[in-house]
Amino acid sequence: MAAELLDPKNDYVFKRVFGEDPALVVALINDLRPDLPEIQSVEILNPGVNAEELRGKYIVLDVLARDAVGHAYDIEIQVRRYGAWHQRALYYLARMLASQLDAGEDYAQLRAAVGIHLLDFDLFTETPAQCAQALWRFEMRDARQPAVSLGNRLQLTLIELKKADRLRQGTGPLGDWVSFFEHWREEKTMSEIEHGPIREALNRVRQLSADDEARRMAFVRERALRDEVSLLKEAREQGRQEAAQETARNLIRLGTISDTQIAQATGLTVEQVEALRQSPPR
Repeated sequence: MAAELLDPKNDYVFKRVFGEDPALVVALINDLRPDLPEIQSVEILNPGVNAEELRGKYIVLDVLARDAVGHAYDIEIQVRRYGAWHQRALYYLARMLASQLDAGEDYAQLRAAVGIHLLDFDLFTETPAQCAQALWRFEMRDARQPAVSLGNRLQLTLIELKKADRLRQGTGPLGDWVSFFEHWREEKTMSEIEHGPIREALNRVRQLSADDEARRMAFVRERALRDEVSLLKEAREQGRQEAAQETARNLIRLGTISDTQIAQATGLTVEQVEALRQSPPR
């Protein structure tokens, strides 16, 4: 019986599929950023995956590449959202730009630092317009006159995969890649995609899925990500609990409402409020 296919959104699998095949990276960049000049070849700057990365907290297994002209690309997939996500993305993109030049070199030699991030969650949802858009490109432009920019040396492309799939945004190869990442298990859907690079990516997923060691490593990575989510959830819950307790202490000091009313206001139990009342003042 054939092994169940590994998820290409698992960043270990993503790194193995694309980080070991420069031609696939070329195709992915050209397909996801058709507005850029077409590239012919890239050098993978961070091939391989080490064991520390698989278990490390808040580590993303990205693919770093550089084309023949010198433009740098950071391609990654994200399956979880956390508070400092966009700060991290901007930090690493800026570092890619800054690391190009040695002391005394001409700034005119700077090449573009391009981030291409695939997000398996909805990031922008605050307005109807945001909910209706899944493909985003950020550059340094004036807030009042967007046509005026400082060039495209620093740019970040975000693709919200689930939203793009729901809205059917992205045509041609771009839309096919969205389908690949969202529907890789659906044989009928995948059989309808004829784009060669996607067929090759699916073939590489099948090869990894048949490799016992690759399956084990993918499981290790998935477990580490689940543990990370649990730790973040515990931290948030702990923060809420501490905030509720501090609010209860303040209400106790006022001395104007009962323990039952304090419990209703803070979400604590009456027993917890009584315990706080008996505890030494802070």
